Amino acid sequence: MLSVQLAGLIDEPPAGVDEALDLVTGFDEALTNGFARLGEDRASALTALAGAVAATPLGDRVGEAAGKVAAGSVAEEHVTALAAGRTALLGAVHDALLERLDAALGRTRAGWEEPHSTAQSDNLLSGCRSWLNELAITGWRGVDHDLVSAVDQTMEALLEEPRLRRLAVLLDGLAAELRASCPVATMVAVPARRWADMWARALVLTQAGGLPAGAGEPVSGRLLVLGVDVHEHATAVQAQVHAILEPADGGQCRLVRTSVAATKVDTIVGTAVWRLLTGVPVLLNALAKRRSLDIKDMPLLGSGDLVWHDDRATAGEPADPFTTARVQLGSALAPAVPPLERHPVRVAEPVLIEGYTVPKRGEMVLDLDGMKITVDTDRLPSCGPLTPEIVRGSESCIGLVRWDAGQWLLQPLAVQGTVKKLPVTAHTGDWAQGPTDPKIAKAEARNGDAVAVLRERAGRLLRK
Repeated sequence: MLSVQLAGLIDEPPAGVDEALDLVTGFDEALTNGFARLGEDRASALTALAGAVAATPLGDRVGEAAGKVAAGSVAEEHVTALAAGRTALLGAVHDALLERLDAALGRTRAGWEEPHSTAQSDNLLSGCRSWLNELAITGWRGVDHDLVSAVDQTMEALLEEPRLRRLAVLLDGLAAELRASCPVATMVAVPARRWADMWARALVLTQAGGLPAGAGEPVSGRLLVLGVDVHEHATAVQAQVHAILEPADGGQCRLVRTSVAATKVDTIVGTAVWRLLTGVPVLLNALAKRRSLDIKDMPLLGSGDLVWHDDRATAGEPADPFTTARVQLGSALAPAVPPLERHPVRVAEPVLIEGYTVPKRGEMVLDLDGMKITVDTDRLPSCGPLTPEIVRGSESCIGLVRWDAGQWLLQPLAVQGTVKKLPVTAHTGDWAQGPTDPKIAKAEARNGDAVAVLRERAGRLLRK
């Protein structure tokens, strides 16, 4: 059965996906050089993107915008329309890929219900739009320190608004990458797709109704953890927990996620990142001890994201993630995807694969009756026990299926198998309360607690 599912997944991508991504690439090349300096080829790329969305409600606006920009008339409304067209095209790719994945897994997905929109701080958002518009006119190749610094004052004001924090962090990240790359004109290669993704998402979020709305519905029940995906960058870390919710009212089990995050410095790496998340001890205990969680009145958004409140959760009974996956993953209701979240890089669906083999050498792939899927070892976090060696010796895997660079990949969250003739079970969250490997624990003790040292130094500075 699993080989049949895998075969249905890794066949040729859905019709039109490659063509749509080619159109996005053309748009991104135009953005790299700037809308103020469009040549004939790059103007044609904008026209081609407009043609791809011509039959949609955006068709007229994107078509008009492509024509105006190609003619040298670049207004904010035209830039916004083009960003919306690019977003819609990538959203269609996302939907085609997710539909293929759901069909292969036999997974049922909830429909999206649009929440009521909320008022937005227009002055701040207008400042953001002006800066993003200037980036589009100038192009990545024309970005210098003066242009990046132009958003600093707006950024400070955004960060003071809790409701605008998501947009603020996104813009701050884009500005930081641009600042570190200045002058961009000297770069050998520009990360055009990444920067264009961030730019377009930020611009769409600044529109009326673009920011997430609604506080979510309060839910209660038992939370059964499948695994945790750790996103680590130089200045931030996020632990995104994938789980199954058994509602207290006896309703259908649901696939949910919950995320906790913290800022950091680049010297805090490895297992030390867990100590930045000390505000959620109940959640960390559940990850490290592989226990269920009893939650009460926890907000659940339409996207399937639980807004985590540690004081609304209590530790439950031991719950083996592999048992949970074998019994409940196949029938759990998957969440809807919000319209503005529909992007191929967002596809990350939990799956259970068993009975495969892994070559002892060469490319890391799971081979199930001749059907193969590549393992994304680059996503194995340094803060957990999962290593390529352990994955090679595994026979069962809970992981996230992702789409990247034109292919499906599997990111392991937990594995069971044999390493050096010994049975091994490893989960990315096993070290959430400290490493259990004696060698790692000894090395950590020898190197000292970087988090404690930095906090002590910060406290000393504040006392002066």
